[in-house]
Amino acid sequence: MSDPYERIEASGMELPACPRPAGSYAPGKVLGDLVFASGQTPTRDGVPAYRGRVGTDLSVEEGYAAARLAALNCLAELEAVCGDLRRVDGILKVNGYVAASEGFEEQPAVIDGASDLLRDIVGDPGIHARTAIGVQSLQGGAPVEVELIASLKS
Repeated sequence: MSDPYERIEASGMELPACPRPAGSYAPGKVLGDLVFASGQTPTRDGVPAYRGRVGTDLSVEEGYAAARLAALNCLAELEAVCGDLRRVDGILKVNGYVAASEGFEEQPAVIDGASDLLRDIVGDPGIHARTAIGVQSLQGGAPVEVELIASLKS
């Protein structure tokens, strides 16, 4: 099964509508065969599904689930910007930010949620380079934010 829509359905998920920008920016931008998707937090229908800092308010497993949802929202952005997820040739780079308690060092395990979802939906072309960074806080009390760069089929 190589169709991303079939993979989403088979996983029991639904691709949400593209989240509305929380400020003065576009959900994503296409430049040549690259797509830059703006950062997404774990929201459903514009409502935070997770809040707090990982390591204090949320476990690593809850942070992982939040990162999966944020990555799913990034896929919704890609669809909105490109018109069809089948146009995505691969995920090149993911930046993941984790609102973490002091001394928390498991950011990579949290952002694995986003990486695993992208691999599951896009397949091997979803395997990407990545950064996982701990931060003091994120917009709206979100525990994670995920942004990505994808390539498009020519």
